[in-house]
Amino acid sequence: MASWQEIEKDAPEFAERVRAVFAAGIHKTIATLRADGSPRVSGSELEFADGEVTFGMMGDSRKLSDVRRDNRIAVHSPTLDPPKEGRWAGDAKLAGRAKEIPPPPDSPHEGAGNFRIDITEVALTYVGDPADHLVIESWHPDHGYRRRTRA
Repeated sequence: MASWQEIEKDAPEFAERVRAVFAAGIHKTIATLRADGSPRVSGSELEFADGEVTFGMMGDSRKLSDVRRDNRIAVHSPTLDPPKEGRWAGDAKLAGRAKEIPPPPDSPHEGAGNFRIDITEVALTYVGDPADHLVIESWHPDHGYRRRTRA
């Protein structure tokens, strides 16, 4: 597993593009695991700061219970339609394990959970140029950065 800072050092241009896609909108989609092992998909916000990816959850939320029981998660960037002209930045995804961290000192949310993500995978998928193929860029702790295309 890795911190965001490690990905920024290993593949800085890729990390910047992923971060930009996540920054394109406030609401991300997070997948957690329910007690029976089935997936739960919820809206969430996250932040890239100080070399980490962090997020919070309201106290008593189902997704907070999920993450405290099984910390495996996946997060998808905001889904935006491709522009009518110009290039589409694509979709970004990351997966890993949520590690609980102390809340900010001024947090007004009683019982909330604050987490950083220990990252196991990051992916960025977009339409290539010319628009006849898909480009999949990824980063994994075992092999670092990779770029693949699919027709």
